[in-house]
Amino acid sequence: MKISKRDIKRRKTLLWVILVSFWTFFLAIIFTWVTRSLIQNVQSVIISFILLIIIIFIGIFFDMIGTAVLAADEKPFHAKAAKKIYGAKKGIFLVRHAEQVANFCNDVIGDISGVVSGVVAAVIIINLVAGVPELSEIWLSILLAGIVSALTVGGKAVGKYFAINNPTNIVFLSARFLAAIDRLIFWRKKQKR
Repeated sequence: MKISKRDIKRRKTLLWVILVSFWTFFLAIIFTWVTRSLIQNVQSVIISFILLIIIIFIGIFFDMIGTAVLAADEKPFHAKAAKKIYGAKKGIFLVRHAEQVANFCNDVIGDISGVVSGVVAAVIIINLVAGVPELSEIWLSILLAGIVSALTVGGKAVGKYFAINNPTNIVFLSARFLAAIDRLIFWRKKQKR
C-alpha cells in the first residue's frame, strides 16, 4: 500500500505537534523554576523588575524573529549562499521551515515568556507587600498586570513592524547566530574525538 504525500505531511505535522508540546512542557517548567528560584533569592525589587523586563524582552525578540521568518523571501539567501556568505544556508533552512520556526519562536518561547513574566510579577507583588504591608495586594496585582501586558503587546507590535519591514536582515542575523552555535557545537565534538 502506497502512502500519499498528504498522509506523509499529516504524520510530519502530528509528530511536530507532539514534539513541540513535549518541549514546551519541559521548557516552561525549567524556565519557571529557574526564574522563581532567582527571584526568591533576590531581595531587591529593582533587580526583580529588571529580570521581569528581560523576560518580556525575550518574548518580544523571539516573536519578532518568528514573524520575520514568515515574511522573508528565500531568494536573497540563495544569492548570499552562491557568494558563500556565512549563515546564508542556515537562512534558507529557516525560511523553508518558517512554519515550525514561527511556531517555536512565537508560540513556544513567546507563551513561556508570558507565563514566566506572570510568575515573576506575582513574586514581585508578594515581596512588595511583605516589605510594605500597607500596600494593597489587589491594586498592585492589577497595576502590574496592566504594565506587563502593555509592555508585551506594545513591544510585540514594534517587533512585528521591524520584522515585516526588514525580514531578510532579521532572519540573516538569526541565521548567522545559529550557524555560529552549530560551528561551536561541532567544533567541540571534533575536539572530543
